[in-house]
Amino acid sequence: AASSTNYFVANDCVLGSANTDEGHPERLLLITGPNMGGKSTYMRQTALIVLLAHCGSFVPAESAHIGDIDRIFTRIGSADDLAGGKSTFMVEMIETANILNQATNKSLVLMDEVGRGTATTDGLAIAHACVNRLVEIGCLTLFATHYFELTQLGQTSDEIRNVHVAASEVDGQLLLLHQIKEGAASSSFGLHVAKMAGIPTQVLNDAKRYLIDNLKAENEKTIDDKNDLAKSVTDKQPESDNNAVLEPQTSYIVQ
Repeated sequence: AASSTNYFVANDCVLGSANTDEGHPERLLLITGPNMGGKSTYMRQTALIVLLAHCGSFVPAESAHIGDIDRIFTRIGSADDLAGGKSTFMVEMIETANILNQATNKSLVLMDEVGRGTATTDGLAIAHACVNRLVEIGCLTLFATHYFELTQLGQTSDEIRNVHVAASEVDGQLLLLHQIKEGAASSSFGLHVAKMAGIPTQVLNDAKRYLIDNLKAENEKTIDDKNDLAKSVTDKQPESDNNAVLEPQTSYIVQ
């Protein structure tokens, strides 16, 4: 059989640049993209280069400008501690708590898919709060996630930058480029990765139907909510005065 050669794809990492002309001043990278796209590799190589530099070693880079890093924190992978009575999610939260309680503005933090071990709504809320807290601390952070809702934070905060691992679909096949690009990803390509893993076609087709039906139901619910809102406004119009004008409520105050 012919042997195949896998080439390593080099990617730059710029965080917390004091001079904006030289790079990016943002201190948190929000990384999105497909599984197997290279998010974890990108994060780990950054931590290893920082560690090697602080050991006085040469680093595998054309150039490197690394500041004063006091500690490196990681929350990567999934594992349980059944003997200790700790579930996978509990271990994840213990590691996350250690980072949030111990990290400083001189720390390098790697957070990989925080919140995935519980319900989607809870996990998203935890991940959202963790991003905000890490920004408050001011540590240099690489935060990989499949919660695309978090990418909105990159549009509202000067401390957060969205990047993604490049991938494309060619004739129904997923092409992983392993390149870090600016901006947020548009999809995690979960079904494509499942196909690569050998999931039966029947299961994949069922998943596609469920996905389409679920998206359709969400769109219909949005339309129904808008109709209900319009109906409730109409019901509140006074009947006794034909010349009455109903002013729309544009803001709400909750104290």
